[in-house]
Amino acid sequence: MNSFSDMEIFARVVTAGSMSAAGREMGLSPAVVSKRLRRLEDRLGTRLLQRTTRQIALTEAGQGYFDRVVAILASMEEAEAFVSRRSALARGTLKVAAPTSFGRMHIAPHLGPFLDANPDLSVNLELSDEFVDIVGEGYDVAIRIAELSDSSLVARRLARNHRILCASPSYLEKNGEPDSIDALSGHVCLAAANQDPWRLDGPNGQIVIRATGRLSTNSSEVVREALIAGAGIALRSTWDVGEELRDGRLKIILPEFRASKHVGIYAVYPSRRFLPAKVRVFIDYLAQLYGPDPYWDDGLADLLALPPVAAAG
Repeated sequence: MNSFSDMEIFARVVTAGSMSAAGREMGLSPAVVSKRLRRLEDRLGTRLLQRTTRQIALTEAGQGYFDRVVAILASMEEAEAFVSRRSALARGTLKVAAPTSFGRMHIAPHLGPFLDANPDLSVNLELSDEFVDIVGEGYDVAIRIAELSDSSLVARRLARNHRILCASPSYLEKNGEPDSIDALSGHVCLAAANQDPWRLDGPNGQIVIRATGRLSTNSSEVVREALIAGAGIALRSTWDVGEELRDGRLKIILPEFRASKHVGIYAVYPSRRFLPAKVRVFIDYLAQLYGPDPYWDDGLADLLALPPVAAAG
């Protein structure tokens, strides 16, 4: 059995990215993890990992061993689940990172049923609008709203994300409604100080706009409240302002311009291989909850339909 537990420690170190992160997951000290890895390498007579003070890297032998070990461990987990009639062994503490507003609005309200269905699981939900280091800070999964680039992490798309320009009727009555994208330069544009420039897809391709205004804040939620109060124009997601769009407190402007369709809501985690059951059941739960047509877009189909393109000539 010691050989199997050493194999599991090795797989955990690889998927977690460090001995300290693997130790936290398994309740072991880094010293114990290091000792068990050395014992495994001594038994096999080869080095599996190249270690530095900051990171680890698989050797060629280590990569081949890892590919086979994860299959063995997955088969063991499947066999145990079959015998015990428990297909999802969701136990322990699940550490989740999520954007502040999205986590408050679309994760926290749904945690009750999830925890009821998984009585041996606890959730540590940490909200921040900064991208966290998933591996380095010991997160099991992070929810990100972005156009994700290639990385060593694995991402599963949970839902689409409609992001549109909008303003309150009171702002538009006072300042007029912009009739072109260039006209935005004459309006107050609201954005958090740490927000990227607005990248919008339009009839002639992508354009980039740097939102400027007299309000400076590091809070996306402050921008949201200022938008509803009539302080300016903002680029917001329908998961954030869907209710206000439905009841008329906000109006979509320049509907032919919106954030890239490649931006989505994703669950991001360190590795597809040897995925802990607690991570799998949480991601599956959110994917089923949101679905291909997220509930926050209910009743917005007509508002979100792109206007017809004028014929040339």
